[in-house]
Amino acid sequence: MGEIAARTGLSVSAIRFYEDQRLVQPQRTAAGHRVFTRADIRRLSFVMVAQRLGFSISDIREALSSLPEGRTPTKADWTRLGQSFRAALDERIAGLTDLRDKLDSCIGCGCLSLKACMLHNTEDVAANRGTGPRYLLGDSPTDI
Repeated sequence: MGEIAARTGLSVSAIRFYEDQRLVQPQRTAAGHRVFTRADIRRLSFVMVAQRLGFSISDIREALSSLPEGRTPTKADWTRLGQSFRAALDERIAGLTDLRDKLDSCIGCGCLSLKACMLHNTEDVAANRGTGPRYLLGDSPTDI
């Protein structure tokens, strides 16, 4: 466990958790010691990056289930897995870009125009449109 932790940068407890979640399934020796392969290192690295990008354990498990069992995944296997994540990543990139642009304009305005402010919500009228930061989610103060 210590060797795989050193190779991946993950803590031993994280690796155990990922094993419990069936994201990685190392072989066991007769003495019960875990034996990790290079494929396990790749899987753990993918898990770490996918979690940092906000994907849930469930999403990650589903993606990893597309990889073959009983053999080391090929480049084509990993490419197929990556393509399944592409739409979700593109959606997140677009959302983050939109949020960044909205916050850039907000920071620069100095609240000189509260009618156009994405954060100003007089008397909570935006709550009529639903929960959350309605203007940052796409509603306009003029819609309400």
